[in-house]
Amino acid sequence: MIMVDGRRRALLAGGAMLAAGLAGVLLWQHGARPTVAFEPPHEDICIVPPARVAAPHPYDPASGLAMHDARPVPADARCAVCGMYPARFPRWAAQIIFDDGAAHFFDSPVDLFLFLAEPARFDATHRADDAAALYVADFRSGRWLDAREAVFVIDAGIRGPMRGPDLPAFADIAAAEAFIAEQGGRRLRFGDIEPATVAGLRDANHRHHTH
Repeated sequence: MIMVDGRRRALLAGGAMLAAGLAGVLLWQHGARPTVAFEPPHEDICIVPPARVAAPHPYDPASGLAMHDARPVPADARCAVCGMYPARFPRWAAQIIFDDGAAHFFDSPVDLFLFLAEPARFDATHRADDAAALYVADFRSGRWLDAREAVFVIDAGIRGPMRGPDLPAFADIAAAEAFIAEQGGRRLRFGDIEPATVAGLRDANHRHHTH
């Protein structure tokens, strides 16, 4: 009898755990984020589905900014490529502003380049040719730089928001070289970042990050 009661209690406990898990899945599907005890309190989780079409942020004339000026990253903006929150990574953030003033924000330069490589995968209405301005954050100061004029560092020891290799950006060669002296790596200009380079960074980030 003791063995039967113990087995029954184990089955009941297992059923309760399964029910709780199913309830969590249902909450997630209906937009409520369940509390997960082992989830770090301040850490993002990257979301990279096979195809993720994101709505761009429209231009706000009341902002006081010109249509193609760099903009502060909205706190609720999601990276158009991976779904993380770029506002949480001010030293890594990037943005693209299109001819019509719409913008996408990214948590790092790698995701900006991934977007430029396959824009149709992430935006149903804009192409790479529609980009009026590209900006990346200066890794030291966080101020916006024209991505086409910035100096990037690849193969450094530091990891980006996705816990994998990234492309920290700097205003000039001297700043990039000072960083390389600390963290290793080598310099790249915007035009040096070829599709094969982007693909390698993408694959490395997928290996390092939790999806």
